[in-house]
Amino acid sequence: MVRAHCNFDVLRQIGLSLPEVVESTMYGSPALKVRGKLLACVPVNRSAEPNSAAVRIDFERRAALIEANPEIYYLTDHYADHPTVLVRLARIGPEKLHDLLSLALQSAASGRRKLPRSGRGSRVGKPTLR
Repeated sequence: MVRAHCNFDVLRQIGLSLPEVVESTMYGSPALKVRGKLLACVPVNRSAEPNSAAVRIDFERRAALIEANPEIYYLTDHYADHPTVLVRLARIGPEKLHDLLSLALQSAASGRRKLPRSGRGSRVGKPTLR
């Protein structure tokens, strides 16, 4: 597998090519938002690995992403109850990153924030599909 070596600058460039996405900040870190809602940001919690991004995504899609590609997508306890997935940017290519941000844009537009029926988001290593 060829290493993609993406970073938040690549994510920013891809994100800004999507409709209505603007640069912003979240807790003092660079972020992208759409109509005031978070799309993606540099995670500020120390539980996230370096060169990661937190991307807004609904819980069901998050579980599927983590299950399918745990080397790219992951979760820490801090982010479990939030509709986000952590992404190892060095392990994702620009095309997959574009697809992910497009999904995130759909998630932000739909306003889907409810937790799965179990009451919690999927935990690290225990993704569940519904």
